[in-house]
Amino acid sequence: MHTLLITGASQGIGLETARLCLAAGYRVINLSRHEVPDAGIEHHNIDLSQADSESQLRELLAARLPAGKITLVHNAARLDNDTAAATPTANFREVMAVNLVAPHMLNQLVIPLMQPGSSIIYIGSTLSEKAVPNTYSYVVSKHAIIGMMRATCQDLAGQQIHTTCICPGFTDTQMLRTHVGDDQAVLAHIASLSTFGRLVEPQEVARTIKFAAENPVLNGAVIHANLGQVET
Repeated sequence: MHTLLITGASQGIGLETARLCLAAGYRVINLSRHEVPDAGIEHHNIDLSQADSESQLRELLAARLPAGKITLVHNAARLDNDTAAATPTANFREVMAVNLVAPHMLNQLVIPLMQPGSSIIYIGSTLSEKAVPNTYSYVVSKHAIIGMMRATCQDLAGQQIHTTCICPGFTDTQMLRTHVGDDQAVLAHIASLSTFGRLVEPQEVARTIKFAAENPVLNGAVIHANLGQVET
């Protein structure tokens, strides 16, 4: 059986990806701080920002994840309203712990269990290759995610395991709404920045993730799933 191991599938893109893969016959395991609403998804509560999360992950995966065909999706992320000049170092470290260190930890533990046909999908962002104000730590981490994906691709050469980075555009998720204060005027402006004049739906990104996971020809690719951004 093909197993999906995903982080942050309690809502948004992660939840829709978990649902899609579950419907396709995958075994789905979620790692996050919050419960998932679907009974068919195997949920394990863990805070990936905590110092003891690596030992928790090692124990959990040893018990619950046998070697096999595995798709690992690095979806969990933290998005703060912060700036280059006014972000406490402690806060910056906390964001990096979730957005970068957690994917690294999972790679170390899961890659040895992966058999040919497995995949590692990194979730980047439209902000992986550009920036907007007041998202300093998130932008830094999402730029780094592309580098992590490309380095993973090269290090796994010859193992028949592929990796891709999906960079969603502005997607209609609770994370985005919280970031902008659920301001409808701001959301409408953000929606206008795509050539379709709307926000991306989480289900659209989920389908893109599943396609990338099942098609090794995309190894090392950065895919922008953003409805086409308006060039200004």
